[in-house]
Amino acid sequence: MVGPAGVVTLRLLIAAAVLIAVWRPGLRWDRTTWAVVAGAGALLAVHHLSYYEAVDRLPLGAATTVEFAGPFLIAAVGSRRAAYLLWACLAAAGVVLLSASGPHLNAEGLGFAALAGCCWGGYILVGKLLADRVPDGRGLALAVAWGALLSLPYGIAQAGTRLFAPATLALAAAVAVLSSVLPYSFQLEALRGLSPRVFGVLTSLEPAIGALVGLLLLDQHLTMPQWLGITAVALASVAATRSDRGKQRNNNDTDAARSPVTMLDP
Repeated sequence: MVGPAGVVTLRLLIAAAVLIAVWRPGLRWDRTTWAVVAGAGALLAVHHLSYYEAVDRLPLGAATTVEFAGPFLIAAVGSRRAAYLLWACLAAAGVVLLSASGPHLNAEGLGFAALAGCCWGGYILVGKLLADRVPDGRGLALAVAWGALLSLPYGIAQAGTRLFAPATLALAAAVAVLSSVLPYSFQLEALRGLSPRVFGVLTSLEPAIGALVGLLLLDQHLTMPQWLGITAVALASVAATRSDRGKQRNNNDTDAARSPVTMLDP
């Protein structure tokens, strides 16, 4: 009805309005923080536009599989331990099994999906910086607002006045809250406590959860390879999280053992 760019524009505009109303961000930040905010917003806008263009040309499973290349590379390249590479490969294999689709793959759609994957991987890194620099949702609110402004010309060019039809706005509001406001807020909180490496692996849960929702609510039955894919993704996510916690615990124990207070204790 409004095209991929129209959906992205409405989604980001409404999400930005809600986040700004909730957090009421100020403008007195240093240049580095503004650069991080602008980078996060630009990555969100390009990711959304390219992913929706990919879905418009490819089966959803194929587009999601290619998009996962970004988080997969973050998980693989950012790791110095063989175990993390193993979990990342297991998660990637699970997504491939889960998202297996037909042979009709449009080359242009694959290009858009690859661009979306690169942007999502970049957002994980920049989002971690944003979470570290701004202790609440103010940075996210301005990042989404900047992404909305960047996408606005494309949305208007594709949808025109249909973009602001009452029925369209009502549906877009529900989509914005459920697929942008809540997920982005939770993801930013997760990035405060997780490394980009582990967060990259955990993002592979999204297609698995989507498949389960389709089964339970939409009566979309899964094949045995798809169930194997869900199992592989879940195992990789749990294993990567446990490995990261174990490493953090060992680092804390080492720091405590080296501290002057500990060395003075009888």
